[in-house]
Amino acid sequence: MSPGEAPQNRVRVFRLGRDWSQAELAGRAGISRAAVSAIEGERLVPSVATALALADALDCSVDDLFRTGRSSTGDIAEHWAWPPSSAVARYWRARVLDRTLLYPVEATPLGELPHDGLGIPTHRPPTPLAERTVVLAGCDPASGLLARLYEQVTGYRMLVFCRSSRQSLDLLKQGLVHVAGVHLGAAESPNGNAAAVHLSLAQPAQLLRVTTWDDGVAVGSRTAATSVRGLLRDRLTWVGREPGSGARQCLDELLHDRPAPRRIARDHRAVAEAIRSGWADAGVCLRLVAEEAGLRFLPIRTEAYDLCFTTALAADPRVQALIRVVQSPAFRHLMIELPGYDSRRAGELQEVAH
Repeated sequence: MSPGEAPQNRVRVFRLGRDWSQAELAGRAGISRAAVSAIEGERLVPSVATALALADALDCSVDDLFRTGRSSTGDIAEHWAWPPSSAVARYWRARVLDRTLLYPVEATPLGELPHDGLGIPTHRPPTPLAERTVVLAGCDPASGLLARLYEQVTGYRMLVFCRSSRQSLDLLKQGLVHVAGVHLGAAESPNGNAAAVHLSLAQPAQLLRVTTWDDGVAVGSRTAATSVRGLLRDRLTWVGREPGSGARQCLDELLHDRPAPRRIARDHRAVAEAIRSGWADAGVCLRLVAEEAGLRFLPIRTEAYDLCFTTALAADPRVQALIRVVQSPAFRHLMIELPGYDSRRAGELQEVAH
């Protein structure tokens, strides 16, 4: 530890994230409940052995629990959420749990957003904008509508990063985003997304229903088949998505034991663009983006799309504001005319125990 820095205690955050009492954590770590209380209250600096025992019980590293994060002047250490593509990068700043994270600027559903800074992580005073920014990872191509309404109604800022369902859940698990978009279950299976969340996260969580949508195959003008069965009989060039995405899951079920496509698109719109440009004949995406690209669409199934957040973040005012927006008539009105979307159940909450 460098001079002037003090360890940032996150034991309480990790304990609450697993919905454990102080007594339960104490029992798992082999220390007293009073010691847990004193460590969480920063009245006691744990020994190396105690820190290791707590980290083992909470399935994390000692650095995760006692991160060097605040200087003696009260400034907060900033960290990259993930590595930037250049040594000096533009970034956005947001506060997640008790960390200030820098997010390298990338394309968003809202287009080009003003960046917060340029450079490298440093120690700096807390910034109001970081405290008023919610970070969402997901693949909904209509998420820009939600972000715009959220900012108009609440005054908070929303950053949306295009990631697959599995990637989004992994970022949520690491504490790098507030909310993860998930569509890994059919709409008629009420526990499809919940089962995926339970397997991915080592802590209790909640699901916020946003919509159900039509998932299927977009095909170009060169393809004559008029049914999914007909597509499978033809020798087509398919464009796929990365493993862990809902679209890839759908495509794997469709192709069965056939080889996976070698051409991989980053998101739903990239699938449609590959077909529209003639680089591929067919690919799995949403009806919305197929119609936007002027492609024929052959439906396969209806999926549920939910936003997931951990119990540790449930009381965050930014997350509470997001729940209110998704439950609002204004949000349903925005979604009602999107092709393939059905948001009549938007705002329903589901607990995912662990």
